Amino acid sequence: MTHHPGLSAPFEVPRLPHHARSLVVAGYALLAGAVVLDVTTDPQWTLSPVLAVAPVLASIGTRRARVPLAVGLCALVLVPLLALMDPGVPLVDHLTSGFTVLAVTSISTANVVLVATRERELVQSRSVAEAAQRTLLRPPPERLDGLRTAVRYLAAAAEARVGGDLYEALVTPFGTRLLVGDVRGKGLAAIETAADVLGTFREAAQVEPDLAVVAARLDAAVRRRRSRRKGRHAMEAEDTEEFVTAVLVGVPPSGDVAELVDCGHLPPLLVRAGRVTELESPEPDPPLALLELAGGTYRRRSFTFEAGDVLLLYTDGVTEARDTAGRFYPLRERLARMPEAAPGVLLDRVVADLLAYAGGGLSDDAALLAVRRER
Repeated sequence: MTHHPGLSAPFEVPRLPHHARSLVVAGYALLAGAVVLDVTTDPQWTLSPVLAVAPVLASIGTRRARVPLAVGLCALVLVPLLALMDPGVPLVDHLTSGFTVLAVTSISTANVVLVATRERELVQSRSVAEAAQRTLLRPPPERLDGLRTAVRYLAAAAEARVGGDLYEALVTPFGTRLLVGDVRGKGLAAIETAADVLGTFREAAQVEPDLAVVAARLDAAVRRRRSRRKGRHAMEAEDTEEFVTAVLVGVPPSGDVAELVDCGHLPPLLVRAGRVTELESPEPDPPLALLELAGGTYRRRSFTFEAGDVLLLYTDGVTEARDTAGRFYPLRERLARMPEAAPGVLLDRVVADLLAYAGGGLSDDAALLAVRRER
C-alpha cells in the first residue's frame, strides 16, 4: 500500500487560522461601529470613507469573486444613505467615499480572481506531477520469493513541490533486488530522472549478475540525462547539475547472506531480535552520476540477512523531519522501541510516529521500503 496524500483531493480554500478569523470579525465589528457612530452623531461630519474596508475584509479567506463584489456594492449603497444622514458634509466628500469604495471593490475582486487562478494552476500542476510519480512507483507484491514487503510513500506538505524519491522491488534470476533512491531536485525534472533510473534498474537487474554493475549502469543513465540537459541549457550548466543517491540490495533465493551497494545514500537499517543496526559502508561510494568524477567502481558488501530479520530502506524525508524544537527524527532509536511485526504494520507505526513527531506534515517527500525474510 502506498500513500499519496492530496493526489485526488479537489481544490479547496485553505481555512483561516483561528487568530486570523478573530481579526476579521473584529474588523467587521469596528466597521459596523463606525456606521452606527456616523448615524447617531453630529451631521456635520461623516465616517463614510471607512466603508471601503468592507470589500477588503470580504476578500480575506475566500476564492469566490462574487463575495467581495457583493459586499462592496452593499457598502456603495450605504454611501448615499449616510449622505442623507449627514447633510452638513460637503457633497464632494461623499462622492470621494463612493469612488473609493468602488475602486477598492474592483481591486479586491480582481485580487481574489488572481489568487484563485494561481492556486488552481498550482494544484493542477502538482496533481499532474504526483500522478506521474504514482504511475512510476508501482507498489511491489506483498510477497516476493520468500520475502514479505511493504512500501509507504508520504508526499510533502501542499506548499512544497513534488520530490524525486523512488523505490522498486523485483524478482530476478539472481534473487530479489531492491532499490530506494532520492533525486536531487524537485518537480517534473526530478520525476523524469527517477523514471530513467527506474527504467534502467528494471532492465539491468534482470540481466546483470553483479549488483555493482547494475549500479554502474544506473550511474551511466543519470550521466547521460545530465549531459542532455546541459546540451539544452548550455548557458545554465551549473543549474542543471543532477545526481541521485541510491541504495541497491540483492537477496538471493537461498542462504543467509545478502549484498548491498550504497551510492551515497542513507544506510539501511537491519532489525534483528529487537536490535537495530545501521548497514554502513566503510567507504561510501558516490551518488549516481558522480562515479566518473570520483574514479573507481561501485563496490558490493555482504551482510547477514536471516529468517525473521527486517530490512528498512528509506529516504532523507524521514530522517530530516523536524519537531517543534528543530530536532531531526531519530529513526533508528524510534524503530528500536517498536515491537517486531509484519512490514506493513511496522511501517504504519513508523509513519504515524513520524507524522506526530513532525506535527502532522513533512517538508520533503519520504519513502520507506521494509522487507522481512520469511525463510
